Amino acid sequence: MSGRILLVEDDRLLAESLKKFLEIHGFSVDLAYSFEEAVDMLERRKYDLYVLDVNLGDGDGIELLEDLRNFKDDTPTIFISALTDIGTITRGFNAGAEDYLKKPFDPEELVVRIKARLKKQEEELRYGDVVYKDGRFFKGDQELDLGEVQRNILHKLLRNRGRVVTKEELYDYMLNPSPVALRVLINRLRKKTGIDIKSVRGLGYTID
Repeated sequence: MSGRILLVEDDRLLAESLKKFLEIHGFSVDLAYSFEEAVDMLERRKYDLYVLDVNLGDGDGIELLEDLRNFKDDTPTIFISALTDIGTITRGFNAGAEDYLKKPFDPEELVVRIKARLKKQEEELRYGDVVYKDGRFFKGDQELDLGEVQRNILHKLLRNRGRVVTKEELYDYMLNPSPVALRVLINRLRKKTGIDIKSVRGLGYTID
């Protein structure tokens, strides 16, 4: 299993050691040693998973994740931190993290947790014979002809299978959002993909 990971850790020795260890296990890893460096990298590249320290020299990893979630970034996130109090851990999960690993830890455990998250993500983005891979959707062996807005909305719905994604959340991906425009877009997605995207009256859309 491979994947591109952003590791944000201000302890340079630990960061470089973890980077080497993760790369041995087949992952591509970009390092950021500060909040500011992380923001710069996030503006230039998309990642499959984030590994974030909580205490950064120039900021707070939890606040970084809160900002990302506010901008509709659903990338799986694992916190690593020496802070083990229940308040900090709760903040991390409330911000949208999927996991929290307490320092010091065995790097092998981090690898196990990363693989588990990426495997789950891969499973979540497979619906029947429709598969999402490297920013593109395929139906069987054929790539689906989807525009950027259609891809973003289908990705959002699949990443949130089992819950209603509100119309307001989906509007964020549209240039001229309206209930009618969204309904037309969803109908086109249904026809192109064969996926049963259900309308929840007055709220939004969901995929079971």
